[in-house]
Amino acid sequence: MKKNLKVNKNPVITWKIGGIAGGGQQVAGLIFTKACVRGGLHTFDSSEYPSRIRGGLVTYRVSIGLEPVNAIYRATQLLIALNREAFDYCLPDVTADGVILYDSNKFTLTGDKLNGKKIYALPLEDLAKQAGIKPLAANIIITGAATALLDYDLEILEAVIADTFADKGPEVVAMNVTAAKFGYDYAKQNLETEKFPYKLSVLRKNDESIIVTANDALSLGAVAADCKFLAAYPMTPASSILHNLAAWDVKTGMVVKHAEDEISAIHMAIGASYAGVRAMTATSGGGFALMNEALSLAGITETPIVIAEAQRPGPATGLPTWTEQGDLAYVAHSGHGEFLRVVLAPGDPQEAFDLTVAAFNLADKWQIPVFVLVDKYNAEGHQSIPQLNTSQVKIDRGQMLSEEQLAKISQYQRYALTKDGVSPRAIPGQKGGVHLVNSDEHDESGYSIEGFTPQVRVQMVEKRAAKLKGILADLPEPQLFGPAKAKVTLIGWGSVKGPVLEALKSLPDVNYLHLTAVWPLSETVMKKAVKGVKKLVCIENNYDGQLANILQETCLIKADQRLNKYDGAQFFPEEIISEAGKLI
Repeated sequence: MKKNLKVNKNPVITWKIGGIAGGGQQVAGLIFTKACVRGGLHTFDSSEYPSRIRGGLVTYRVSIGLEPVNAIYRATQLLIALNREAFDYCLPDVTADGVILYDSNKFTLTGDKLNGKKIYALPLEDLAKQAGIKPLAANIIITGAATALLDYDLEILEAVIADTFADKGPEVVAMNVTAAKFGYDYAKQNLETEKFPYKLSVLRKNDESIIVTANDALSLGAVAADCKFLAAYPMTPASSILHNLAAWDVKTGMVVKHAEDEISAIHMAIGASYAGVRAMTATSGGGFALMNEALSLAGITETPIVIAEAQRPGPATGLPTWTEQGDLAYVAHSGHGEFLRVVLAPGDPQEAFDLTVAAFNLADKWQIPVFVLVDKYNAEGHQSIPQLNTSQVKIDRGQMLSEEQLAKISQYQRYALTKDGVSPRAIPGQKGGVHLVNSDEHDESGYSIEGFTPQVRVQMVEKRAAKLKGILADLPEPQLFGPAKAKVTLIGWGSVKGPVLEALKSLPDVNYLHLTAVWPLSETVMKKAVKGVKKLVCIENNYDGQLANILQETCLIKADQRLNKYDGAQFFPEEIISEAGKLI
């Protein structure tokens, strides 16, 4: 890059396209992301869109760097505005030396409010006619123009376009390749591209990296963990988990069921797990609200299940296509009655993969529900990374009895009292493993009891609770990023990791304590982790400070300050740099 954004030591350029829904912004954005990655650059992208089938504003933002990019930046060097609404919404983020490309067939601009920013008009409908292509390829024409402005490799862009539209046939491929080249050539001839201060260069031809969301990595983690059953009902931003696993079902041998609703989905998954296979469901907050009674069923029957919960702002419908970390307290305490569960929260795709594998192992080993908690920002935001590291994948099915083991037991008891609270499991149909399971409190054999035998109730409650010690020992400990000692220590979870890591590049006196296991917490582990911290600041994408509350409630650790954001958007690195800088 001939010039970089002087926010940190890692040069980053941000490219953003916006327009009416259906205008192809997401297609163009992902094509541009892939083109950058194929040239050896690093990217993170994210899309903003409304909860409508048609209409409304859709944007797609790509941050590009010479080194790994962990988050989207707000400052935008190149804006593509396909309508006036996109221009008005995105203009405040355009840097003083940024450039705006806009569709002059849709609206006109003057110098008002531009503060010297350079603008170039592209009459996209007219250009499409000149190129002899359909107007719907306007998004690719202007993507070609943007590529020229950045002085990037047209051949790489054309190759990505060919791959993207290959399934639609050679005519569609040819039209879009023509559109990109026409836009590129038009920009070179008419837009003074040599004056644009930001340039992208191909570092190396790159076919090894992947572009992946946390939902993609979570889906791959489920496959690697040998999950054999998924039942789910589509709900943004969890839907791509269902879509991914349905598309792969023949290759993986997984049974994937699009259930009629969330109540059915979780009950199907519980039934599949009871029958002996690893099973999961996926939903968002509103869908999970329908699963609460079934969650308690998994709790009392001690049936392993993994639940992927992709958060979005609530309550109720809230902002269904935006992001927030608003469900931590909810999933940690959901379901009636008292029973254990684990909540894991990945901050990036590799963690999403690793923690999903861990979730299945924890669920089987301790016979409990385990949540993998993501949010719209990392669930749908693409990050370029090396191939996922699968070398550490190990399958632990816990105490599952074979028929040989059952043959040595005179009378199998599904809920036998044990020191660690885990009773060996038999699978329906196994010889010698006949047992009874229902939603009532029960004795060791599974027979229902009433309050007339209070001692049995006490035994069963304490048996289930006895698992806590072992669970805590199995959970991943907090990770410290940045200097060992700092004036300010940020503590957070989930998707705040990426923006914080980007911000740390400009904050030498700040470090970050990242939690991937957010429920339950070990008081001993957490007090050790914060020992010697000078100022503890809990950073969260919610209003209440839910992790901060849990730390105070369960570990007696009180954050000195809380940094919260709850406007429907994720943290930007620039915001963290500004706010954390005030605390030093």
